[in-house]
Amino acid sequence: MNSFLLHALIYLLAAVIAVPIAKRFGFGSVLGYLLAGVLIGPHALNLVGEQTGDVMHFAEFGVVMMLFLVGLELQPSRLWGMRLQLLGLGGLQVLLTAAALAAAGLAFGVDARVALAGGFILAMSSTAIVLQSLQERGQLATPPGQAAFAVLLFQDLAVLPILAFLPLLAPRAEQVAAVPGAQPAWQQTCLVLLAVAAVILGGRYIVNPLFRAIARTGLRELFTAAALLLVVATSLLMQSVGLSAALGTFLAGVVLANSEYRHELEADIEPFKGLLLGLFFITVGANIDLGLLRVQPLTIAGLVAALLLVKFVVLFALARAFRLSTPAAFTFGFALAQGGEFAFVLLAFAVDHHALAFATASPLVAAVALSMAVSPLLFLLNEKFVQPRFAVVSPRRADDTIDASAQENPVIIAGFGRFGHVIGRLLRANNIGATVLDLDAGQVEIVRRLGIKVFYGDATRLDLLHAAGAARARAIVIAIDDERKAVQLAETVQHHFPRLKIFARAVGRVHAFEYQKRGIMGFYRETLGTSLDLGVDLMQELGLAPAHARRAAALFKEHDERSVRELARYWDDAEAYFSHARAHIAAFERMFASDTPSALAVASAERPPPAPGEPSPAPGEPSRDPGVAPDVAT
Repeated sequence: MNSFLLHALIYLLAAVIAVPIAKRFGFGSVLGYLLAGVLIGPHALNLVGEQTGDVMHFAEFGVVMMLFLVGLELQPSRLWGMRLQLLGLGGLQVLLTAAALAAAGLAFGVDARVALAGGFILAMSSTAIVLQSLQERGQLATPPGQAAFAVLLFQDLAVLPILAFLPLLAPRAEQVAAVPGAQPAWQQTCLVLLAVAAVILGGRYIVNPLFRAIARTGLRELFTAAALLLVVATSLLMQSVGLSAALGTFLAGVVLANSEYRHELEADIEPFKGLLLGLFFITVGANIDLGLLRVQPLTIAGLVAALLLVKFVVLFALARAFRLSTPAAFTFGFALAQGGEFAFVLLAFAVDHHALAFATASPLVAAVALSMAVSPLLFLLNEKFVQPRFAVVSPRRADDTIDASAQENPVIIAGFGRFGHVIGRLLRANNIGATVLDLDAGQVEIVRRLGIKVFYGDATRLDLLHAAGAARARAIVIAIDDERKAVQLAETVQHHFPRLKIFARAVGRVHAFEYQKRGIMGFYRETLGTSLDLGVDLMQELGLAPAHARRAAALFKEHDERSVRELARYWDDAEAYFSHARAHIAAFERMFASDTPSALAVASAERPPPAPGEPSPAPGEPSRDPGVAPDVAT
């Protein structure tokens, strides 16, 4: 059997089974991939043998693609704005973490050279795990997410000097002065600068015209091939001058952040990035040496614990020094506490150049892999147990005192957001007094600056309704964003102010059904009128006479409002609801067929003829359903 296809089958099957299970239990996709790798790896079921090292080199390209996509999201000006975190926070993290880990090694009797080499190697964190986990949680754009990203970016920059430094830590008899094949320092610097300049100038003056020419061909697969070519070429260019491929593609992404083809590039690269990152995590799991764990369980456990603890303490202290809040500092520390994928490269390099013995590096490899496997659990620990301790609800501001003049207004408006403020301004323009209540302190201040009188307070509170003059008012407008609280307010008004007429905003059909259950029929769906306005303009653009377009919209609204009220009684019975909904749609079609044949004829007659090669509608072909589908969000 073809071993390549067999291994591909095993990797894909492991991912498809393990990841949904991990997500189902709230562990996230990264931990699912890692567990899948552990199970199929050479140290457990041995389904993929010893080839995981070769697969790892291929899978690391997923990290490269991920940083390219991250670069596409960053404007150069925004990156310049991160310079303090990039150089200050990132630089201090590498230096202080390396020093702290080396000091811990010295305390346990490790040779100074070995301790220092291990400190710099273990200072690296996992770009793939951290960015993927932060993206899944929507935290990449938050202060701790941005700080973590800056540190990861600096770590990529630091790999090259660390590679040059590690051979100097070898015993003098085996020391290599420089990386084999490396150019003199001045020449290496010039090559790096030339490569960076080539990426910047090429991205600005060559790539965009190239993509424009490819886009004109209309071949989607050619655009995808060009996007992959860009990433691969940039990676090879950067590696040829000794820089990280991930760093190079990140730079290319930043250069193209303003490109007109940014979104196409994202769409084309994203699937490849996701698959390769998943493969990367699986191979990390497969490389966890369970045999070594059985032989030296306490040593490995101690290394993992020391690595996580020392890095977390340094990261937390730096975060607070750089003025991140305490909850953000915890997130920052837990996110970066693990070892990183570059640690595997640096450990292999250190062994080859005699900075570390193989017997010393093997436990470190296992510790790094295990720390990466534990990393998703650290995110969960932070989310479930640490962050809730800081999520203290600040005392709510005291409700405003409503003056006597406002208590005489005939209308109360509860909620003054995008819906309520239109009603308020309309009433004000017609000299109709309204007492406005809103629970969003920021919104209250903004509206007050516009010269509109708004009172801060929770309109669902009975005492505030009394203070607002609900007993004397004639109507209340319920325009609260929170659907549950809006219904609760309507019930309060029904019970305590039965003479107060209710005019309620309904977000959609389900919200309207909730009002109707309580006998409240004065509801208005917030998007219906705007949708019909757009539909009228669209039909006129397509050639329908304005009078016919307006009549069609009026018929639509009349029938739809009636259907909402009639279908409410069936909402709790799905089968009956959809059965009656289909009947309403059929009745609507019949009504249109009999009422507006001339309108449809006008639209058809005034529609321009089909373009050459465009098929004409077949005789008797049914028109698109003009009715309202039973969509609960409408």
